[in-house]
This record gives sequence, C-alpha cells and structure tokens, in this order.
Amino acid sequence: MFKTALRNVLAHKARLLMTVLAVMLGVAFVSGTLVFTETVSQASQAQSRQDLRDVDVALHAPSGNGSGAPVIDQKLLDKSARVPGAASATGLISGFTGIADKNGALIGNPNSSNGGNYFPGADGKDARYPMRDGAAPHGPHEFALDASTADKAGYKVGDTVRLSANGPVHEQKLTGIFTTDDGGVAAGGSLALFDTPTAQKLLGAPGGFQQIRIKADPGTSQTALKSAVESALPKGSVEATTGKQLADDLGKMNAKRASDMQTYLLVFAGIALFVGIFLIANTFTMLVAQRTRELALLRAVGASRRQVTRSVLTEAFVVGAIASVVGFAAGIGVGAGLRALMGSMSGNVPEGPLVVPMSAVLTSLLVGTLVTVLAAWLPGRRASKIPPIAAMNSVHATATTKSLVLRNTIGALFAGAGVAVVLYGTGGSAGKNVNLVLAGGATLLMIGVFVLTPLLSRPLIALAAPVLRIFGVAGTLARQNSVRNPRRTAATASALMVGLTLITGLTVVATSVQTAIEKQAVASLKSDYVVSMAGPVPLSPDVAKKLRTLDEVTAVSPLRQSFADHTMLTGVTGKDFDKVARLDFTQGSLGTIQGNQVVVDSKTAEEKGLHPGSRFPVTFADGKKSTLTVSGVYEGNDLINGVILDNATLAPHEKTADDSRVLVKTKDGATDATKDALITALGKNPALSVADKQEVTEAIAGMVSLMLNMLYALLAMAVIVAVLGVINTLAMSVFERSQEIGMLRAIGLDRPGIKRMVRLESLVISLFGGVLGIGLGVFFGWAAGPLISSDMPTYALVLPWGRLGLFFAAAALIGVLAALWPARRAARLNMLTAIKAE
Repeated sequence: MFKTALRNVLAHKARLLMTVLAVMLGVAFVSGTLVFTETVSQASQAQSRQDLRDVDVALHAPSGNGSGAPVIDQKLLDKSARVPGAASATGLISGFTGIADKNGALIGNPNSSNGGNYFPGADGKDARYPMRDGAAPHGPHEFALDASTADKAGYKVGDTVRLSANGPVHEQKLTGIFTTDDGGVAAGGSLALFDTPTAQKLLGAPGGFQQIRIKADPGTSQTALKSAVESALPKGSVEATTGKQLADDLGKMNAKRASDMQTYLLVFAGIALFVGIFLIANTFTMLVAQRTRELALLRAVGASRRQVTRSVLTEAFVVGAIASVVGFAAGIGVGAGLRALMGSMSGNVPEGPLVVPMSAVLTSLLVGTLVTVLAAWLPGRRASKIPPIAAMNSVHATATTKSLVLRNTIGALFAGAGVAVVLYGTGGSAGKNVNLVLAGGATLLMIGVFVLTPLLSRPLIALAAPVLRIFGVAGTLARQNSVRNPRRTAATASALMVGLTLITGLTVVATSVQTAIEKQAVASLKSDYVVSMAGPVPLSPDVAKKLRTLDEVTAVSPLRQSFADHTMLTGVTGKDFDKVARLDFTQGSLGTIQGNQVVVDSKTAEEKGLHPGSRFPVTFADGKKSTLTVSGVYEGNDLINGVILDNATLAPHEKTADDSRVLVKTKDGATDATKDALITALGKNPALSVADKQEVTEAIAGMVSLMLNMLYALLAMAVIVAVLGVINTLAMSVFERSQEIGMLRAIGLDRPGIKRMVRLESLVISLFGGVLGIGLGVFFGWAAGPLISSDMPTYALVLPWGRLGLFFAAAALIGVLAALWPARRAARLNMLTAIKAE
C-alpha cells in the first residue's frame, strides 16, 4: 500500500501541484516569521551589548521621580568618578532635536531625531563618537552632526544649520561630523551633539544629567563597583545598575518585542494555512472520486478500510513533507525579505547575520505535514467506505439525503447559536466578558456558515441565472456545473470567503474608527490651527507667548497636561478656551474656567461620581492639595480629555511648563497666507507642525490607512492561497469532465464556448465566495461596535461602499484570472480522445 501511495503521488503530481504551492506558501510564512524575529532579536541583543560594552555601572534618577527632569547633578558625577575601582564616569543627557535641511524641512524620522552631549575624556575625545570631519563642539553656538544626516542634507563643516529642541529655533555652526552606530540614526533619524552646558540648557535642566555611566578599573568586577558606588553616594540619590543587568534588561525587552511581533505574524500565517485546508481537502476529495474504481478494486483484492485510509494519508504525508521542505527553504528568503522591508520602512532593524533557528526547521516540517495530513483525513475516510462493488460502476454513490439533512441541521444550529451569542454580546449584557462572548459567537457563526455553504450555494448561484443566460449555452452549462457538486463548490468558495471576511471586517471597523476620530478632532475644535512638535516631546511655552503677539491671532490656548492622584489634568487658558474649543456637554456647561472651577470628562466623572456642583480634592505633582469645583461634564476625546482647569491654577504646581499642543484662532481663518505668517513668526522651525483642521484629519486618516494597508498585505497570502484553490478545483474538474467536454465539442460547442463555460463557472464560484465573505465581514464589523464605542463615544458604523464594491470586483477578477489556465486546457482537449476518456 505504501508503494501504491508513492506511485499515486507520482502519477498525479500535476494535479497535486497547487496543493504543494498552497502548503509551501503557508509554511514559508511561518518559517520566514521565525527566521525574521529570531534574527532581529539576536541582532538587537548584540547591539545592546555593543552599546554597553564600556559601561560597568549605570546611575539614573530614582524611580517615581515625578516630572522626569534630570536630577543627577555635577557633584554626584564628580563623586562617581572618585569611587574606588572607577576608571571614569560619563554624564549623559539626551532629548528630541530636529534638524532642518537646506529648504527648512525636518530631516528624517521625527521619532528618532535626537540630541545629546559630547562628553570628552582626558584626551579631549568622546570615544562613542569618532569625528570623521572637523572637531568637537564648544560653546552655545556650535554642534556636531552624524555623518548619515550630514551627507543626506549636503552639510559640511562650517555650515550654519537651523535646529530645534523644544520649540524655539536655533542657528548653530556645524563644527564636526562624526560616525556612530546609534539606533536612532539607524532608524532613519538624526543625532546632534552639543557640549555639555549647551545640551543641558536645550535638552534638560542646567547642571543636570539623566544618566551617569561608569567604567571600572581593570580587575574590578561590575558587582564590586556597584557596591562601592552605592556605599560612596548618598542613599536614595541615585539607582545603580550593572552593565550586564542593563544589557540583560534590554535583551528581555527586545525579546518581548520580537515575541509580540512573532505572535502577530504567525496569526496571519495560520489564516493562510487554514485557507489552504480547504484546497487540500478539495484536492484529495476529487482525487478519491476520480479513483473510485481503483480504490474499489483494492478493496476487492483484499485491502482493508484502514489500509485504504492509510494509503490516502501516506499520499498526503509525502505531499506535505515535500511542500514543507520547499516552504522552509523559501521561508529563509522570506525572513531576509522581511528584514529588508522593515529596515526600509522604519530603519529600526539592527544589522546582523541571518539566523535560522532549529525551531523554524522543526515547526515548518511539523506544521506543513500535519496540516496536509489532517486536511486529507476526511477524504481518506470516505475512500475507505467505497464498497468493492463500486469497481463495476464509473461513479461512486452520491451523498444520501440523510447525510445532507444531518449536515444542514448541524450547520443551522451552529449558525443560529453564533448569531444569538453575537447579538447577546452586542446587547451589553455580557459585561467584562464581552470580548470572549463575541469571539465565541463569531467562531460558532463561521463554523455554521462553513457547514451550510453547500446548501447556500444553490439559491445564491441561482440568482446569477438571468445574467448567465445572456451568454447562451455556455452560461447555462456554467450555472449547472457550479451547482452539480455543492460540496466542492462550497469548499472552493469557502477558502475565498475566509480572506474576504477578514478583509471586509477590518475595513469596516477601520473606516468607522477613522470617521469617529475625525469627528472627534474636528467637532472639538473651533481653532483654525493646532501647533505641536513634530517629535514625541512637549512644546516650549515660548511658542504660545510668541503666537499671542501676532496681529493675525485672536485667541491662543496651550494644552498642558499633568497628573494628580492618577487623574489627568489638562491646563488651558481659561479666558480663551471657549474660542478655540467646542466640547459636547452631557451635564452642566463650560462656565468660566478660572481658579478652582473645572470641567471633567464623562469617564472621570463616572469613576469619581462627579456632577455639576461637585467638589473633590486633588493633590498636585508638587504635593500641595486643593479642592476643585465641577461646573460641567463633557464627552472626552483623543484631543481633549481629563479635568480641564486654568493654566494659572496648574502652573504654580509644575516644575516645568510644557505644552502638548497650542490651539490658535485667527482673524481671517485658515488661509495659506495666515499659515505662512504663523510659520514665519515661529522662525520656520523644522520641529514644529502647524496644521489646520483638514491636515489634522488627513494625518489621522493616514495613520489608519497605513495600519489597514499593512493588514491587507498580511492577508494577501490567504487570498493567494484561495486563488490557487479556485485554479486547482477548476483544473481537476476539467480533467474529471474530459468525456463530457469532448461530447460538447462533438455536438457543436466550439473552443471559445468551452473557454467561456469554464470562465463563467469560475466567476460564479468566486462571486459566491465574495458575497458570503463581504456579508460576514460587514456583520462582524457591526458586532465590534460595542467594544469600540465604550472607549470612543463618537463611534458609529460606517459602510465604505466604494471599498466593498472594490472587494466584490476583486472577487470577480479572481474568478476570471483563476480560470485562464483551466479554460485554455479544456479548450485544447482532443475531441475524440476526450470522448474515450474514463
């Protein structure tokens, strides 16, 4: 039986090709993910060790310091350098610094654009940053720039460069260009270095450091040096960590990030393999049907049912093993490609050799083989039930009415239960378990639809009959062929349905979220412009002061955020706030925001039991206490939330006055001339963003679209596998119907008619899968509403009719393209040979 199975694989290698491709693609996705994440993880850990190679002990401010400003002063640095066993001590400070190109635009990725201090040793050099050209910076008007950014912008030593750290723009002389392996530069950002006093002024508190790194004398261990540091320095002034512990912590963080990414990617690989199961099961079902006589003869000459089943499973094992080996090899290339792609998109991928872990080898072989064998088990079991008497017939008996009734009953029960559970979850009765309830309901519904697909195929495909009649005999035959074997049609359409369900559901949710966020942003703004930093840092209060002096500006309110008793406080300019913002109040009104009068968002009000007239105590960041009075409760959003109070009340309790953004109202509204005036007044600062409402919404839409496109790319593999399934089903169906096609040719149906018949059959099956997928996707998108609306009150279901139409058209295109090769093959069949075919 084993030899028989091998001969069958070799005899049907062309028909098994699509199955091999489907399994290979899924396995390549799995192995590529494992190779990519392991490569990134090990490269990140190697880079961490490289960055910390000269660090034996690191000192930083105690945890829970509060404001986050540097608190390690020069005295602590000097004491650290004199600790027994310490060879040297380096004080570090860093922060966002945007560099302008020669046209005034920000260079590189704002999230990775940093500044720091050049800390020379006894030889006058900082070993971390070897100078390629020029010299180190000295004084408040000089700086050095990394070679990558300098080359990108065309800067040379001696040039005057515009830059910004926290709002105001500065013009600095470029005195040196250095080389570095800094991760921010590798991520597409930039690195500017200043002398220590200048860096402290621009990036932190004067005289302060964020971290001290100590190098040990030869022969002194890291543990011994740490103990000496902790004994020599005032207790509680700093926290000490060994270089090894720092490297280990970074390694764990990188490993966790890689693990999260791995899980995310493997989910989509699993979807592709799940879709492949339909293709595999369909292929072996058709092969078993085509070999009815052969299998019945095996039974007649003494083969047991188990032997027949094992024969089919052996074929599946061989196919799965071959596909797994090829998929694993392809996965190494996928892993290398993912690293290159992620590097080009974010730049934040460390260099290092490609790592192929043993887990990738074992997982690839195990997953590919198991998926194939499990998918072939049911066809194999059916094959074992073929009675020996079937050897006398050309076709095995069709499914009994009893089996179809049982199947449809089970499918209806699952689908009904799924819908009921989903409706229960959306009704708000599930409480905190709503996620599990909706997931369970969606799973039951999908299973029910899978089981019911053969039943659904007949009425849904019948709807296409009027259109198919236009194509004459070819159209009529295509409709009849597509419903001739409902199970086969269902399995083929289900593969496409899975991909389109996920794509449609994600699109509906993303579009609804995008619309809700845009509604929040625009509805809450009366201001004409929102000014913010391009990077992840707060604005200097000087920006708001400068804007108030402009003739074009009528109202300015900076948004300043702080925390008190774990409650978000948002400081505003009380007298101008109602001119630049519009809040949706559920209770009370804005009133006058001054003194202790505040308004609170509905979430905070619910948590604290507040309403208009309520008084509640707060403890500010500096430890001082006060009592605030609520005048209104509003619906919060991503732009404005928390307890809103006057900046005049908040400022005395803050060490530094940092604004998250500034809302600006102008005389003439949002015009190009007004915007240019604001940008010019702010010094054409490369680190500042001046955006009107339209630009705010476009930025939001851009982020959602980017995320959605990434999901589309990951789901594309499942769609490709589904396309292979359609091609495979049609190709094997053509082979199965060779005699019938020959007869059609003999009675007058020409070759174009044969091609048209096969293409229309493929089109109908693909559109059937498209209708089911889009319908389920819209339903699941609607069901996700309660989950999202709890955190986003403005969320409402929005159906993107344009994209839904594109998905339907894409399903049709898939059907047309998938039929090209099978239709050509059918048309080229020799008429007489086909008539004689068994």
